[in-house]
Amino acid sequence: MKVLPFKIPKPQQNAFVFQIDKEPSFYDKLHQHEEIQISLIIKGEGTLIVGDTVNSYKKGDIFVIGSNIPHVFKSDLKVTKTSHMFTLFFTDRSFGVDFFNLEELNEIKPFFKRSKHGFRITSEKNILTELFFKLETASKLSQLIILLQLLKIFAKTNYKSLSSFVYNKKYSDNEGNRMRNVFEYTMNNFTQEITLDAISKVANMTKNAFCKYFKKRTNKTYFQFLTELRIEHACKLLIKQKETPIVSIAEQCGYNNISNFNRQFQIYKQQSPTAFKNSFHSNNP
Repeated sequence: MKVLPFKIPKPQQNAFVFQIDKEPSFYDKLHQHEEIQISLIIKGEGTLIVGDTVNSYKKGDIFVIGSNIPHVFKSDLKVTKTSHMFTLFFTDRSFGVDFFNLEELNEIKPFFKRSKHGFRITSEKNILTELFFKLETASKLSQLIILLQLLKIFAKTNYKSLSSFVYNKKYSDNEGNRMRNVFEYTMNNFTQEITLDAISKVANMTKNAFCKYFKKRTNKTYFQFLTELRIEHACKLLIKQKETPIVSIAEQCGYNNISNFNRQFQIYKQQSPTAFKNSFHSNNP
């Protein structure tokens, strides 16, 4: 099976797919597929990379990942031994070329605009979760009705975009494998020093060629991406390890220099690590 592009297994006569993932970890290879993906995290947490951004995920999160957006879920196996997710896959042509252009479905159209960069739901999560759980035992017709109900809510609910930039071309097999290797190496080693020499070798490119290649496909430098990954991990540790000194948190995220860690955290989160930690724990005693 090729990692990029990735084809969702679907019976020929089925217009959409309802999938249940219940494994030690979610599929953790960078991939993209034509289908729009709507997912509810039932159990598990970790890191989600969508397009050019690094995000975290946890139980109760609901995500929409648009067509052909490269993404990868990296489960945190230290937190839980089981990852559980409900997902619907479909395209804007699953029910015919003009189905979603029908006047009766006009109020759903904002969903497709939002999905182009992917988004995370920030309201109406209880009713959406209830609908997701109905999918498990519903007939195919009932699943279709539930899908339309979900899209209606998604089109109006509050949300946060996941990606600010999407590379507008599908990856070739070679490109996909190269980017997969780069992301996989980075996610497995970001707590240690990663040099440009090392990551260029992973990509099998010269340093200069790799820098241009990565920037073109993500709209940011490799080290900007690496920093975002480290800072996002630091946020999770600051929340979970309340009594751990910040200098230790920094070291766990690949920073040997506390001043550099504080500076980078301030840039990406617009507040210091201490302020972030105190704000979270004061709001969640």
